[in-house]
Amino acid sequence: MRIRILEPFRVESNGRSIAPTAGKPRQILALLALNAGQTVRVHTLMAELWATAPPQSALATLQSYISQLRRGLDVALGPDAPHHAPGVIVRCHGGYRLDIALTAVDVHEHHRLVAVGDAHFATGNDVEAAAAYSAALALWQSPVLAGVPCGRVLEAERRRLGVARMVALERRIDTDLRLGRHAELLTELAGLLDRHPLHEALHSQAMVALYRSGRRAEALGVYRRLSRRLVEHLGVEPSPQLQRLYQAIITVDPTLVVAAGPRHTSTFDLYAA
Repeated sequence: MRIRILEPFRVESNGRSIAPTAGKPRQILALLALNAGQTVRVHTLMAELWATAPPQSALATLQSYISQLRRGLDVALGPDAPHHAPGVIVRCHGGYRLDIALTAVDVHEHHRLVAVGDAHFATGNDVEAAAAYSAALALWQSPVLAGVPCGRVLEAERRRLGVARMVALERRIDTDLRLGRHAELLTELAGLLDRHPLHEALHSQAMVALYRSGRRAEALGVYRRLSRRLVEHLGVEPSPQLQRLYQAIITVDPTLVVAAGPRHTSTFDLYAA
């Protein structure tokens, strides 16, 4: 069985879709998959399905949904499957656990690849780091949990994963900059700045990429536009790191022309205190 969280929600076995069609069973299975191998407490499942106003029959209804999931997966997986459904959704003390390999759920593969990338990033092995981050990001084919009605628990998971994806994206761009791929990044960064007009780390990366591509005036323009937006929308100035990067570009700091850049740090922290 394979479960896809980072693209339109899918549950497959031998190439066949076995995902439940009803909304609440999909929510339960998605939440169990996000926490594969760990117990999801009954109160967490109930909070996802009914927020703060569960019906009096909530526990019995939840147990009914779990039974439906088990029966549906049991039929879909067949009697000869190595892990038929009753062994996949396990009743634990205080909750339920989806007992499948983490590699069967794309979000856990994403986390594994990011961890590999982080290890290479920390030691300055930028080629391997960039490859691992790229592989992790390639798993994202649509908004996370697309096709699943999300209650407050899954919505929080969706936001958390969105932040994790952005961190991995920033790290991948950092490694590309350290590898001297600044010119290849310009189009991608321009699109990212349009979608994230107040994101300082992305702006620092765009500034460095433009500067190293011989477009110093445009790099300064990126900072000035961000500064105006931050003041207008949030009433704050750019961070000290970004201000120091701006001054470094103005003064043509020779550190900036080193394509690989310093190891063990992000572009945003090139001029951290």
